[in-house]
Amino acid sequence: QMKKQCDQKLLIRMKTECVPCSLNLETQCPAGYTRITNGTGIPDCRYYLETKTHTLSFPGCRHHCMKEFEQPECCQGHWGPDCMGK
Repeated sequence: QMKKQCDQKLLIRMKTECVPCSLNLETQCPAGYTRITNGTGIPDCRYYLETKTHTLSFPGCRHHCMKEFEQPECCQGHWGPDCMGK
């Protein structure tokens, strides 16, 4: 019996919003995502504060998150919603 369904595993990555590093300890990933960075996250971004006259930019931190996603796919030689053969 040949396998008809060959699901593809996809990794979806995203980053949380840039915030002051001291506030980033508590930052959670969106529902369904797993946080892959620890502590205050990665200091690779800038966040902005607007005053009446200026927009100030400060170095900040963000977390990286990922989610595993299975995309249903038929094996070679099979197709259709039930992955039927020839």
